[in-house]
Amino acid sequence: NKNAPVGNRPRSTRPDPLADCPLNAVFVAIGGRWKLTILYWLAREPHQFRQLQRRAAPVSHKVLVEQLRELEAHDLIHRESTGAVPAPVRYTLTEYGETLRPLIETARVWGERHLARSRARP
Repeated sequence: NKNAPVGNRPRSTRPDPLADCPLNAVFVAIGGRWKLTILYWLAREPHQFRQLQRRAAPVSHKVLVEQLRELEAHDLIHRESTGAVPAPVRYTLTEYGETLRPLIETARVWGERHLARSRARP
């Protein structure tokens, strides 16, 4: 019913046309403005939240938390408490997250070349 409140409308039964698309799976897992940056720094070494926030500046606290939770939900990173609350937590790549290293490095190299090419244009 179109006039029913949003929460009372039946969910669409149409299948997601991108459900089996490998590229869509990549974008869902690591897409977004900050995820590759986060993964890049974690591929170099474990980081605490504040360290990541400085590296990914100007990302907001809220957005960084959301991005970290999404990466953790996809089993790409591990969140380790280092003591009692409010002790800092440490983030590392999981074994599965380590499989992204070649992709991260390829993206970094392509980005360097793209920046150089863009700067060379008149």
